[in-house]
Amino acid sequence: MELKAGARLKSVACETQVIVVRAPQGDVEVTCGGAVMVPVDAEAEAAALDPAAADGTQLGKRYADEELGLELLCTKAGKGSLRVNGVAIGLKQAKALPASD
Repeated sequence: MELKAGARLKSVACETQVIVVRAPQGDVEVTCGGAVMVPVDAEAEAAALDPAAADGTQLGKRYADEELGLELLCTKAGKGSLRVNGVAIGLKQAKALPASD
């Protein structure tokens, strides 16, 4: 699926919802809990949560893949973990502030 900044996605395996903050060029497959995420307003059949992809998501946290250029903001936490093209993506690290004297 080709993502655009501002797109809202939901998991069909758990309660997780995200907003795309930064989208990569081309098609990517974003999954949560082992199932492909769908647009929030789409009707989708529920899927079972894959235990191998059940590390959970945290509300208000950003998940990013810097190499791919993808950044997601979690707007509703859930039990599934996020993956892009089959590779787990982790929390985006905060930038260090410059030291002041």
